[in-house]
Amino acid sequence: MKTLEPEQFLKQQKSLSAKPLKASIYIAYIAGIAVIFQAYLLAYIIDGLAFKDIKPLQITPYLLALGAVFLFRYLFQLMSDNFALKAASHIQKQLRLSLREKLRKLGPVYIAQKGSAALLSGLTDGIDTISKYYQIYLPAKAMMSVVPLCILVVVFPLDWLSGLIMLITAPLIPVFMILIGKGAEKKNQTQWEKLNRMSNHFLDSIQGLSTLKMFGAVKRETKELEKSSEIYRRETMGVLRIAFLSSVTLEFFSTVSIALVAVIIGFRLMWAEIDFFTGFFILLLAPEFYAPLRKMGTAYHARMESIGAADILCDIDQAKAIEPCDKTIYVPNLSKAVIKFENITCRYDHQSQKRADDIEDKQALSHINITIKPNTHIALIGPSGAGKSTILSLILRFIEPESGEIHIGDVNIKDLDPVQWRHQISWISQNPTLFYGTVMDNIRMGNAAASDADVWSVCKKLKIHDFISSLPKGYGTEIGERGYGISGGQLQRIAIARAFLRDAPIILMDEPTASLDRETEELIQSSIDELSRGKTCITIAHRLQTIQKADQIIYMDHGSIIHNAKHDDLIKQSAEYKALIEYELQDVDMKERSK
Repeated sequence: MKTLEPEQFLKQQKSLSAKPLKASIYIAYIAGIAVIFQAYLLAYIIDGLAFKDIKPLQITPYLLALGAVFLFRYLFQLMSDNFALKAASHIQKQLRLSLREKLRKLGPVYIAQKGSAALLSGLTDGIDTISKYYQIYLPAKAMMSVVPLCILVVVFPLDWLSGLIMLITAPLIPVFMILIGKGAEKKNQTQWEKLNRMSNHFLDSIQGLSTLKMFGAVKRETKELEKSSEIYRRETMGVLRIAFLSSVTLEFFSTVSIALVAVIIGFRLMWAEIDFFTGFFILLLAPEFYAPLRKMGTAYHARMESIGAADILCDIDQAKAIEPCDKTIYVPNLSKAVIKFENITCRYDHQSQKRADDIEDKQALSHINITIKPNTHIALIGPSGAGKSTILSLILRFIEPESGEIHIGDVNIKDLDPVQWRHQISWISQNPTLFYGTVMDNIRMGNAAASDADVWSVCKKLKIHDFISSLPKGYGTEIGERGYGISGGQLQRIAIARAFLRDAPIILMDEPTASLDRETEELIQSSIDELSRGKTCITIAHRLQTIQKADQIIYMDHGSIIHNAKHDDLIKQSAEYKALIEYELQDVDMKERSK
């Protein structure tokens, strides 16, 4: 896929609201051209009253016409602004909806890579900022290209010298804008990058406040945030300095150019080379000739801001998402289908589709081959960063492999609709998320059609019904953000109940009992074993009890499979595995003695 630059991305979005945007520009053309008639009528009235001895009553129709032109310009400019606002607002709305849907398709791996705070900032402040591109910059650009040209067409036949001065001085303004813009555009992008980093840093600090307090690092973290804020302030001031400098310089060029026209006309009037009407008419048109060029200075700053803000939005738009398959292929019978990983290689940068100079090559899996038989329990073990979580992300279709294929029975996983496929999977992470709402709402998220009785039944089998009933309002107890109000162990048990309520044929687990005490763990683990019987279970395992019960143990390191066998065989084959088991046995022994 060819990567778009931010401004190309912004231009693409014009099609989302093409009609109002065109209407705004065409109406602005009419309002801009009306200034010629306005200047003509005003020059005629002043010339008639001052030099032609025309009576006031004779001027009345011209005064009325002048008032009508003033009103016409005001109303048409108001209409143009309203259409521009409507176009920008519609693009904002459609862009937010489309990018939100794109993020849903990209999944949690992409969001974790980019940072949720940076993405949120882009979808809120970023989209608000790029609206200026459509509301301010594009209409101003259109006016700059048409109105001065129309004025030159009128001025040249009347006075070629004034027309020539306008023609020579006009290009100085856009040339200066281009020269300034080259540096300012990069500064705007840097400013938005600093804002995104600061947003991620701030969110991490808020979410990790308890950890910071525990380690006495609040003051240190506050200083780091102050440092980030100061860096962002400096970048912002740098951008504003360029904006103010460009505005002052554009005003200077415009004022000098108008003054030059006025001086030339004054001398030529004194020398009787042109009449008063012609000179005054051109003098009235001179500020209007440079007005769109001056306005473009402000609009050009809006363009640079928009390009800076569009960088992360462009990245979201260009990232490769997992799209629903066009074919109608049903999920195979998972009680009989074998899951096969065939020569799978996966890189994290492959998912984000960043520009080549931004890519940090990181291979997560290298030429992986796995066969998972139905209704078996697979344990994935190995050090941190070995690629275990990537295996689960591939099965969940949160990411796509760079090369190789995954087959479910005889069907390539890419040919399955990702939403329908995920309905066949229950997922229990080590750090599950609970949402604001009741305990019942959070458990029923696993199966929206489940009745209260179904929820109670699963909770009783998992031996957590009594614990939930003991809460202030039982299943109706409100849970705060991220499970606020209950302990980590309680949160984990509710998440386990949510997963098993789905009753899916495939269960993916990241050591779901790791945060529980030994006694509760044994109680819950026996219930998990019972509920997962007759299903395909793939677990990222750390506990000896989980590892020993597995039908197949896959030992991974640095994105490769080191060993793939049963517990008894691995003890004999692998010194690393034997050391891991001995360490776990020592840990269990120490905990037993401490009771």
